[in-house]
Amino acid sequence: MNILFVCTGNTCRSPMAEAILASKKIEGVKVRSAGVFAMQGSAASYQAQEVLKENGITNQHTSSPVTEELIEWASLILTMTSKHKVLLEDRFPKAHGKTYSLKEYAGEYGEVSDPFGGSIHTYKSTWDELQALMEKVIMKLK
Repeated sequence: MNILFVCTGNTCRSPMAEAILASKKIEGVKVRSAGVFAMQGSAASYQAQEVLKENGITNQHTSSPVTEELIEWASLILTMTSKHKVLLEDRFPKAHGKTYSLKEYAGEYGEVSDPFGGSIHTYKSTWDELQALMEKVIMKLK
């Protein structure tokens, strides 16, 4: 299964989600991330990198915009907000039927909080939120 995480700029939430799920080393599951308005080649934000390091995850992330090829690669697309989901489905017809907001897929309501521009504490809160959601995603994948 190929899972694509999508946020806005691919420097905060989706790279953290990708790193969390990749760190679980689930056999047969590959993960990538991208952003609906991402620029190619940016590093993950300093705060995201620090939170990942604090949790024992090393990640060599560079941002990527969502492309037709990524949509085709993915068997499941998990977005950080319902707006991201709508944007993808409007822009990429092949995203229909395999795109969900992360909270929707995990059986929750709402959006994943955006730490962009926030303190390390804000990023830690988003990490905690993503960590809990990943546990629900893993249960659903099994």
